[in-house]
Amino acid sequence: MISKLLIANRGEIACRIIRTAREMGIATVAVYSDADAKALHVRHADEAVHIGPSPAAESYLVGEKIIAAAKQTGAEAIHPGYGFLSESAAFARAVIDAGLIWVGPKPESIEAMGLKDAAKKLMREAGVPVTPGYEGEDQSVERLTKEADAIGYPVLIKAVAGGGGKGMRKVDDAKNFVEALESCKREAKASFGNDEVLLEKWITSPRHIEVQVFGDSHGNVVHLFERDCSLQRRHQKVIEEAPAPGMDEATREEICAAAVRAAQAVNYEGAGTIEFIADASEGLRADRIFFMEMNTRLQVEHPVTEEITGVDLVEWQLRVASGEPIPLKQEELSINGWAIEARLYAEDPAKGFLPSTGRLDEFFIPTLSARVDTGVGEGSEVSPFYDPMIAKVIVHRSNRAVAVEALANELDGTLVYPVRSNAGFLWRCLNDGDFQSGNLDTGLIARRDEALMPPAIPSPDAIDVAASVRILEYERSDSIFPEHESRSLTGFRLNSTPNMSVPFYLPDGDVVYGNATETARARQFDVLTRLQSNGELIVQHGQTYFLKTRSEGTGHHHAHDGDIIAPMPGKVIAVDVANGEEVKAGQRLMVLEAMKMEHALAAPFDGTVRELTAQPGAQVQVETLLAVVEPNEE
Repeated sequence: MISKLLIANRGEIACRIIRTAREMGIATVAVYSDADAKALHVRHADEAVHIGPSPAAESYLVGEKIIAAAKQTGAEAIHPGYGFLSESAAFARAVIDAGLIWVGPKPESIEAMGLKDAAKKLMREAGVPVTPGYEGEDQSVERLTKEADAIGYPVLIKAVAGGGGKGMRKVDDAKNFVEALESCKREAKASFGNDEVLLEKWITSPRHIEVQVFGDSHGNVVHLFERDCSLQRRHQKVIEEAPAPGMDEATREEICAAAVRAAQAVNYEGAGTIEFIADASEGLRADRIFFMEMNTRLQVEHPVTEEITGVDLVEWQLRVASGEPIPLKQEELSINGWAIEARLYAEDPAKGFLPSTGRLDEFFIPTLSARVDTGVGEGSEVSPFYDPMIAKVIVHRSNRAVAVEALANELDGTLVYPVRSNAGFLWRCLNDGDFQSGNLDTGLIARRDEALMPPAIPSPDAIDVAASVRILEYERSDSIFPEHESRSLTGFRLNSTPNMSVPFYLPDGDVVYGNATETARARQFDVLTRLQSNGELIVQHGQTYFLKTRSEGTGHHHAHDGDIIAPMPGKVIAVDVANGEEVKAGQRLMVLEAMKMEHALAAPFDGTVRELTAQPGAQVQVETLLAVVEPNEE
């Protein structure tokens, strides 16, 4: 058995691997960049080695530094986690050549399944059904355009080396194909170092179904049943569950058997996932489920499989990498109950889900009876250099309805501040009628759109509770309340219970009054609040609001409606307009890249471009003025 393990990753997954390694008596080594010097995974590991500057390309993606860290600390094995170098056959081979144990599949298996076009050809030969499309070597714009026309719109453009929702574009109309292709290729090049793409027919009612497989060096391959990852936003998984809603036993047997054949075709060892796309227009049927790709690593959503099977997949990885056989036979594996997971991201739904960075002054998840996998805590910094996921919240219950309700309850009281999060959005997803009934597909979030967005301000009842909490604290001690606030409490009399009001100021300067009624006082434990010296935090259905108790007036700067401002630190990778050019509302002006994702900035209305400062290749800071669109006079 491995005695010392280096984890070539960071954040949540590094902490997750360290937890199992410690339970198995295995010493752990963390690696970290400048940005992660004080990160949780560094503090949890037995040892930690600095491997370079904050950008991943100079630290977590430099295999030589990671192997050197393993040699320096006497680690026998390297676990890549997910992302970064986890699906790099070259890195896997370098680890093995260095005399270390690679906790993952053989490099040849990674290569066989790493490129989606080659993997599809291999799966056809293994008798696994694949999606109609184009996987040819001719990558010219002309050929790809011709193939897209032949497939018929809508089509999906996918990076052959892609994963994690990056390098994917759905195109509904031929006139948008070239622009989408160029964007997809840029993102693929930045994320994977390979800009080749394939095309797939877009399935109208798609469900994302995947099967967890596991192989060992003794020729054994088992499956651990399916997961449903259909609730997605821009191809990024949001909520995952196991088993899949509406999956009957006969269909399950066929899809899981196909997944095992896929793994056997590449002599697979370790944890892997076979991803399928299902045409759910007539329910889940085996003849309408097609192979998409194989992920040759541990998946982000692996906890839901662990919960329904009782298996620790990281433990299995470490045992199999040590040469042991898979601990259980197929007939010893079974589904127990229902598990569901939500990905908690540091992002702002009100700003198009742009990543939110900074210090987590407040970070609280109720964990009433949930598993929380995280790599941060209060006081941690959310960096602009890496993926913005800060936690996974997982519940396991006897059936789906109870599991969905339990997860919604966890998110209901989740507090994240001042960094923004998607907790309120997740809560609304879980309470969507179609989701609760299992009538879902990958387009559900896009169809619901604004209906899933949390309201801009809390409800009057919640504001009343906040006022009640503030008044009760004032009755105990006025030490935290400035003089201006104690004067603003209306209807206040010590040792009495009248209705009292507290003014709260909204971000736009408007004032609302919270009434500390007896009813509100009775509900003070139903709404999560946090008193601040200059205001109060209110959490309602997962959304964290900050209401000030003092107006700042109108002296602070408000961006002009036509100002095009960088919403986050990033790199300008494309500028589509010039100074003096007339533009239409919604027209793309430029593209900003941050956290390996592209964010298009568009014209807010018809007008003329002025004060254009953005240049391709330029690094910009948050709130940098990149251009101004002057509205047309009419």
